[in-house]
Amino acid sequence: MNLFYVPDIEKSLFLPEEESAHAVKVLRMKSGDNIRLIDGKGGFYEAEITNPHPKHCEVRIINKTSDFNKRNHYLHIAIAPTKNIERLEWFLEKATEIGIDEITPVVCRFSERKVIKPERLEKVIVSAMKQSVKAYLPRLNDICSFEEFLTSPSALSTGEGTLSRYIAHCYESEKKLLQQIYTKGNNALILIGPEGDFSQEEVNAALQQNFMPISLGNSRLRTETAGVVACHTINLLENSSLI
Repeated sequence: MNLFYVPDIEKSLFLPEEESAHAVKVLRMKSGDNIRLIDGKGGFYEAEITNPHPKHCEVRIINKTSDFNKRNHYLHIAIAPTKNIERLEWFLEKATEIGIDEITPVVCRFSERKVIKPERLEKVIVSAMKQSVKAYLPRLNDICSFEEFLTSPSALSTGEGTLSRYIAHCYESEKKLLQQIYTKGNNALILIGPEGDFSQEEVNAALQQNFMPISLGNSRLRTETAGVVACHTINLLENSSLI
């Protein structure tokens, strides 16, 4: 059964125009057909089409599940946009599928990309949320400089509960693997640098703000790969009964 994103379903029993067109014109759904809806805020709905209009398809809610598959932790990854924007889109897609709550694009000293199109990135995230049957839409923050991010509210507190803050960099230093240092149930904020890594000054600034240096393994990873590895590691630790 197809899944549709309707952020205002509690206020209006209509699918947005794009979703209406997909349901009625592409899938040729009609009155009486059952569909599933998500609102991006944890609501998962079973509904029935009552008026299959291609621009504002009307539905009737049959059942609602709140906090659908809600996790017991909050994951925020701040990542430098890649020179090839498709690589950043790939990270957003895979991180959303695996499980992430917040993403902040951060411009660093060695960043080769300093401009993004958030509308396009939001579409990638929404599509991945629907494909992976999730009811929470990850938050995509505005792009900002590394210095601005370190003192931003989202870098100081993320979700409710204990916040653990990490920076993954390639400089030689005493670093533990993320899986060795992360505590299950904690909220996590992880900084991932650009293709040229963070500058030493940026690493020092993060450490002064109580970020813990981490390693993601022995291999030197691309920016987007490092982001996915960090995301997968947290989710694997949280979902493993053996750790």
